[in-house]
Amino acid sequence: MTERPVAPELVLETETGSTPMNPIRDYHVGRDPSSDIVFDDARVSWHHAVLHPEDGHWTVEDEHSANGTYADGRRVRVGEVGPGSVIRFGSPDDGPRAVLTAPARARPSAVSHPALTHTFRQPTSVRPLPTRTVRIGRDPGNDLVVDDLMVSRYHAELHAHADGSYEIVDLGSHNGTYLNGLQVDRADIRPGDIVGVGHSDFCLIDDELQQYVDTGEVSLDVQDLTVTVDRGTKRLLDHVSFPVGEKCLLAVVGPSGSGKSTLMNALTGQRPADHGTVLYDGRDLYHDYAELRQRIGLVPQDDILHTQLTVHAALSYAAELRFPQDTAKAERRARVDEVIRELGLEERTRQHVHSLSGGQRKRVSVALELLTKPSLLFLDEPTSGLDPGMDRSVMYMLRGLADDGRTVIVVTHSVLSLDVCDRLLVLAPGGRTAYYGPPGDALAFFGFEHWPEAFEAFEQQKDRDWAGQYRDSPFHRRYVVGAAVQPQRPREAPVDVGLPPKPRGWGAQLRTLVRRYTAALAVDRTFLAIMIALPFVMGAMARALAGSELTRRSSLNALLILCVGAVLTGAANAVRELVKERVIYQRERAVGLSRSAYLMSKVVVLGTVTVLQAVVLTLVALLGVDLNVPGGEGVLMPPLVEITVAVALLAFNAMMLGLLVSAVVRKEEVTMPLLVLLAIVQVVFCGALLPLENVLVLEQLAWLVPARWGFAAMASTIDLPAFAPGDHDPLFAHTADVWLLAVGMLLALSLLFGLLVSRLLRRHEPAVMRK
Repeated sequence: MTERPVAPELVLETETGSTPMNPIRDYHVGRDPSSDIVFDDARVSWHHAVLHPEDGHWTVEDEHSANGTYADGRRVRVGEVGPGSVIRFGSPDDGPRAVLTAPARARPSAVSHPALTHTFRQPTSVRPLPTRTVRIGRDPGNDLVVDDLMVSRYHAELHAHADGSYEIVDLGSHNGTYLNGLQVDRADIRPGDIVGVGHSDFCLIDDELQQYVDTGEVSLDVQDLTVTVDRGTKRLLDHVSFPVGEKCLLAVVGPSGSGKSTLMNALTGQRPADHGTVLYDGRDLYHDYAELRQRIGLVPQDDILHTQLTVHAALSYAAELRFPQDTAKAERRARVDEVIRELGLEERTRQHVHSLSGGQRKRVSVALELLTKPSLLFLDEPTSGLDPGMDRSVMYMLRGLADDGRTVIVVTHSVLSLDVCDRLLVLAPGGRTAYYGPPGDALAFFGFEHWPEAFEAFEQQKDRDWAGQYRDSPFHRRYVVGAAVQPQRPREAPVDVGLPPKPRGWGAQLRTLVRRYTAALAVDRTFLAIMIALPFVMGAMARALAGSELTRRSSLNALLILCVGAVLTGAANAVRELVKERVIYQRERAVGLSRSAYLMSKVVVLGTVTVLQAVVLTLVALLGVDLNVPGGEGVLMPPLVEITVAVALLAFNAMMLGLLVSAVVRKEEVTMPLLVLLAIVQVVFCGALLPLENVLVLEQLAWLVPARWGFAAMASTIDLPAFAPGDHDPLFAHTADVWLLAVGMLLALSLLFGLLVSRLLRRHEPAVMRK
């Protein structure tokens, strides 16, 4: 069988620029901003014409426009065009003009050169291949300067070897250097390989080093996405395919259970689809996720902000975490101010986030994502809970973001403002495509006048083949098959996409996180009041029981109050801290936050507060009290010092246990009942109320209870058996061995709880980020 001839590659030149034309797809012309060639002229129809590749040639077809399409001076319904053809739209004399030309020079593409996936894009810059080492970075002193805040001042070096080969070497950059989507420290480069540095990609083609800058005008091709659960027996997404053009605003709607959130996770790479491909401007998103994740912005339904901070402070801390640590403060401030101006937040900069309206908070969340200039912006239910006016305002904001040169995809339940979108995707129950195309044609396609009727039909007509009806419609042929930017491609060979980029600047991240967390706590006056009051109240209770000196009657009660006070102060400080920030952590982790730096910031700040509380608690309770210790000395240090150390370590353990509870629970509301349960368990197993020695199971369980060892260390210091002869627990003996064992167990339990918290944090991270 003979092969069909392929239409030639052409370049369409207009007054606003040139468009390389790929012979595997159609090119639509019109006033519609989502058209491939857009003319802002009243004589041009919304959908005016289409350029179509035929067998060995191209045709231009008028789409029933009001004022006609003219090829080489004559009006055409369908006409053949080629190099040198002049096409006018709306008027044969002075209508918007397009000229077809042959490419100046055949350049490799994703079709002919699989490694180069910027299909038919013209390089931003071209230079001869270097014959020496070329340093790449943001600093003006580099050989190749990349003006991008995601690029470190001295980012990487391209080494030219004597045999004509090349090697890329990362210089310890903050956001990493990538070869064909995978992060590398040092690697050889073959012709056609893509080296990623920030928003720029470099490729060795023939005798040139070509640079492609991702300016935001990228396409997204979703091909046959399928997601299954329960070992493949249940489908959440069922062969979903659609193209998203440059500067397009796409809305995704559908009834509950139609797979909207699943689709969002698949498109952002957080939970890759089991089958199918997502092509980011021709590149396999899942394969190149480590690099491309920096170019994707995601605004979840819940705010990704510390609401105690001001707008400017929240954005400034986010900029510190996302930009290289060698970025000057003035550079970060300039970018923050630029984003604030872009979203109209100038009058809100010094206002605390929690005091903003719902719509303004959503703007701040979007501003946070725009700091790194993402090309793709995803939003999950951004208008949830907003009144119709705010709903409209948010959607118009997204319209403006798309017009400025981004592709914006929004999942929404609201149908009030679909008219501002370029495309609409309607998902039917079971994750099937019920419609994809212009929003204005959707209801007519379904045969209804109002959206509630359509959603009722989805629920009531469960046997109706919504996806099949759409596949057989002209909408599918035009807006999915005919508008696909990339040819159908299988997913690239599996790679270990779960490995996140190596964290850079761990210490810098920790310092920023500590400062941000401290600032957030300092603004929370209620939390501060409780933290200050609690040790004084508990200490006063213990002092009332202790009196002027410890006696047989008061010693046990005083130590028990200290034990309970340490547990309550430590656990209360931490039990809400991870669960309330879970959405923030998930997003920041996806863009490079170190898990250990995040956890350590909590330990440093909360640990410092907790230890100070424990010291205050102990001093208020026992300072000036005659501890009545045999010989007047502790086992190793003065008695008050030993008890203070024991209480501080116990409180620190309780704080770590509180973090463990916070990492386990799914909702913040359940933390308070668990805090009460935690305190009761500590009291029961501390050994003060119930004898635990030689009690099978209970004694072994008590080894994992911090209060058991904290109380033992205090009891050992004052020689509790001497006050209460009935208490013969060997862990209460007044010896150095017993006291050191108790202190050592407290330290070991702290480390154990920390490791468990780290493992639990991993459960809440995007699937592709889990090691």
